[in-house]
Amino acid sequence: MLRAIPPRIDTPCVKICCLDPVSGLCLGCGRTGAEIGGWMGMSQTARQHIMAELPGRLSQLAQAPVKSPR
Repeated sequence: MLRAIPPRIDTPCVKICCLDPVSGLCLGCGRTGAEIGGWMGMSQTARQHIMAELPGRLSQLAQAPVKSPR
């Protein structure tokens, strides 16, 4: 009996998983924690919509002032 191979799900994950405490966005991919957690259950359309927003999110993170720890 042949098993169907599940379709490959595109992901923006770059294996740098660290959420920014101010924005709540992952510093690696730009997704929120909720988006990361729900990624596998989202429709292809929903994932594509989020992926289209990620370059802008990452750009905003890169431009945000860095707060020094006290």
